[in-house]
Amino acid sequence: MVQIVIIYHSGYGHTAKVAEAVGEGARRHAGAHVQVLSVDALDEAGWAALDAADGIIFGSPTYMGGVSAKFKAFMESASKRWYAQSWKDKVAAGFTNSGAYSGDNFNTLMQLLANAMQHSMIWVGTGMKQPTAKGHGPAPDALNRLGSFVGVATQSNDDSPEVTPPSGDLETARMLGQRVAELAARLAGR
Repeated sequence: MVQIVIIYHSGYGHTAKVAEAVGEGARRHAGAHVQVLSVDALDEAGWAALDAADGIIFGSPTYMGGVSAKFKAFMESASKRWYAQSWKDKVAAGFTNSGAYSGDNFNTLMQLLANAMQHSMIWVGTGMKQPTAKGHGPAPDALNRLGSFVGVATQSNDDSPEVTPPSGDLETARMLGQRVAELAARLAGR
């Protein structure tokens, strides 16, 4: 059985919705044991799950062009694991949600990637091309609607998490979760 942990912060519920979608996707891989954890409720059992994971998927909203302060605090609280290289060779990936179509979400994904690289993890991108559309932008149900390769970028209008982010963004998140679970299982020989 491959162990996948999604660790995220969500200020208004949109990133939590994306985290759940990532978890749903990881569960598409037969034999995956998936935990979705919020940094707000991270306890010793959560840290143990992160340490035992074959793959960790990091998620944060994009606030002011980077990860949220609470997610940054989580990253810094993992410094003993960085020092010991406890997460070395685990599969890693990331996702973010922004209010604007860009919102500088690439910077957030790069922060997540740099954190994973410092832990000597193996980063996995979306593995998806961007959608193409003539004369207008991609529809809300388009996969990889925002055209991100390094990680999943989702966008939420200023509305409740019940209606945003759109279906294509959530399916893109599910596909990332599935990809990470499959690659982690392959690397673990399971």
